[in-house]
Amino acid sequence: MRRLNVSKKTALKVVKELDAFPKVPESYKETTASGGGLSILTFMLIIILVVSEIQYYTATELKFDYEVDTNLTRKVKINIDMTVAMKCQHMGADVLDQTGQDVFSYGKLKEEPAYFQLSPRQQEYLDFTQQVNEYLTQEYHAIQELLWRSDKPTLVGGMPPRDDMPSGKPDACRIHGTLEVSKVAGNFHVTAGKSVPVIPRGHAHIALMIEGTDYNFSHRIDHFSFGDPVPGVVYPLDGTLLVTDNNYHIFQYFIQVVPTEVRTYANNVDTYQFAVTERNRTINHREGSHGSPGIFVKYDLSSLLIRVREEHKPYWQFLVRMCGIIGGVFSVSGMLQSLTNFIADILCCRLKIGKYRRTGASFEETVRGMPAMSLPSELPAAPLLNSAEERDAQEGFPLLNSNSQ
Repeated sequence: MRRLNVSKKTALKVVKELDAFPKVPESYKETTASGGGLSILTFMLIIILVVSEIQYYTATELKFDYEVDTNLTRKVKINIDMTVAMKCQHMGADVLDQTGQDVFSYGKLKEEPAYFQLSPRQQEYLDFTQQVNEYLTQEYHAIQELLWRSDKPTLVGGMPPRDDMPSGKPDACRIHGTLEVSKVAGNFHVTAGKSVPVIPRGHAHIALMIEGTDYNFSHRIDHFSFGDPVPGVVYPLDGTLLVTDNNYHIFQYFIQVVPTEVRTYANNVDTYQFAVTERNRTINHREGSHGSPGIFVKYDLSSLLIRVREEHKPYWQFLVRMCGIIGGVFSVSGMLQSLTNFIADILCCRLKIGKYRRTGASFEETVRGMPAMSLPSELPAAPLLNSAEERDAQEGFPLLNSNSQ
C-alpha cells in the first residue's frame, strides 16, 4: 500500500513537471496603465474579428459544377411576352427548329390587341428593368451576388397592367405564352402574314394582302426566357425597346443558351441562362441589304450543363480560425507590450526620468553626513568557526566522518 502511494506521488510529480501553463503568484505580477489600455484594445479587436468571422461563416456560397448535358430528349420551354407595333391580323409568330417539326405542335401563342405607348406606371417599370440590365451588361459583377441567393430580394410580378384607357383603337399586338420545343437549335420569328404549313415540312407566311405601310416591327420585349422562370431574375432581353421609322426593317437576336440546374435553399429549378447579341438593319434591295422584314430570334443550346449549389462553409474551419485569431492577437499584443516597455526603459534610463530619476544624495554622501556618534566605533566581529564540521553544519551540509561511513 505504501509502495502504491509512492508511485502515485511520483506520477503526480511527473505530471506537474510537464505543466506547460505554470501559475504565476499574484505578488509577482505588476500591472500598469499602459498594459491595461493595450488589453482593452486587444479585447475590442478580438470582438470585432470574431463577429466578422461569425458573419462570414453563417453566410452561404455558391458552387458551380460543369459537365456534359446528357439529357437530350427533354423539351425546352420558351417564355415570351412582347408587343409589336402592328395589328394582330397583319403578322404571325411561330418557331422553327432544325428538326423541321410542325410548328403547330410546339404550342400556340396568344395574340391580343394592345397599345404600344405605355402608361406612366408601365413606363416606370420598363425604365427600372432597363437600368438593371444596363448594370448587368456594362458593370463588373459576380453572378452569385445577384442570382439564386436565398437572402436576396426578388422582383415580384412583371409588367403591371395598364391603369388608363387611351383614346383610339389599339395600334399594336401583344404576343405572349409558352412554347415547348426540342432541345436543338431553332428560330423564333415574328413576320408579316399568318403562317401556313408547307408540304413535306416547314411553313410559309402569306402576306399578299398587306400593304407596305402596315409594316412596323418596332417592338418591346417585356419578358423572354428559356425553361422555368426563376423569381427575381432579370433576363438579358427583358426591357428591350427598339423603334424604327422604316417599314422594311429586320431585327435579329443571336442567343447562346446554357442549361442550368439550380439547387439552393431558395430555388430548386431547372432553367437556362443565355447570352444575346442584337443586330438590326433596314432592308434595301438596291443597296444590297436583302432579307425579310421582321423579328428573328435565333437560338442555339450548349452541350454543357451548369449545376449551381448553395453551401455553408465547414464549421471546423471556423473553429480553427477562431483559435488563430484569439491566440494570434494575444501573442502580438504581448510582444508589442514588451517592446514598448523595453523602449520606455531605455529612454527613461538615458534621460534619468521616472523610476530612474535621482531622488537624493548618494550613499557615500549620506554616510559622510551622518553624525559620528551614530556610527559604531567597532563592528562586531563574526564568530569564528572552530572546524570545518561546524562551518558545514551551519551551511546545512554536515560532513560524514569515517565512522558514519
